[in-house]
Amino acid sequence: MPTSDNPPFPAALRLFSVVVIIVLIVGAGLFFAPVLVKPRWPWAVTPFNARFLGGFYTAEMVMMVALLVWNRWSPGRLVLVMAFIFTVIVSVASFINLGYFNFERKAPWLWFLVYLASVAVSGLFLWRTRARPSAKGVILNPAWRGYMPVESAILGLYGVGLLLFPLTFSGFWPWPIDAFHAQVYSAIFLAGAGGVYLVWRSAPREELLVLGLAQFLVGLLAILGLVITDAAVHRIDWTATGTLRWLALFGWIGISGVFKLYAASRFLARNRHRLRRRLDF
Repeated sequence: MPTSDNPPFPAALRLFSVVVIIVLIVGAGLFFAPVLVKPRWPWAVTPFNARFLGGFYTAEMVMMVALLVWNRWSPGRLVLVMAFIFTVIVSVASFINLGYFNFERKAPWLWFLVYLASVAVSGLFLWRTRARPSAKGVILNPAWRGYMPVESAILGLYGVGLLLFPLTFSGFWPWPIDAFHAQVYSAIFLAGAGGVYLVWRSAPREELLVLGLAQFLVGLLAILGLVITDAAVHRIDWTATGTLRWLALFGWIGISGVFKLYAASRFLARNRHRLRRRLDF
């Protein structure tokens, strides 16, 4: 049965989740089928940017599937907050860089429609639930309590750097990044910072699980996408300092996600029967 601290969302949010998942399937195609998706993308993307974006959209799709399946305050709070941060920043970056879009095509119009609608819907649900406390969470040990604000701060500061000084903060990436893509990528780090901060303040089991899975996929698919793309074009200097720093950054994100998944799985193993009732499976 539903518990009082983790109530369900309205059924309308499930419809929103379905629509967003369909859109994200297209975005994930940049990773799994770039030849099909790139010609239909709202702006021109290079092979490395396509794989990177596709990997992130895959991770975001997994989060939205979690929201669709559970449709409850937890993990809905985490998913909606991260989605709101991401869509707001990408929308702002898109308006700043309108020159990248050819509005004689339908794709750019759909891009702005989808993103502005996502900002409105996620913002509305968050506003209506702004006074609701978080669901009961896992008691984090002192090491986690000390680590997670540092993780949030690093992600947030780097995201702000990409947004305000895009060419400077993306200068060490293994492939050339223009200002527009760097600002779009800033949304990934800022959304991650917001998600980590929420879980640090209160760590509901479902949110710890979903955040860990998302971080693991972001790190894994970013690195895997780089390897797959370079296997075809051979443009990456794998011994360059910048490449090693980039690999360390996304390796750290992925490993951090693994540890969150481990923490969540330990709790799930201890409380399987109670959690089954909580999630209303």
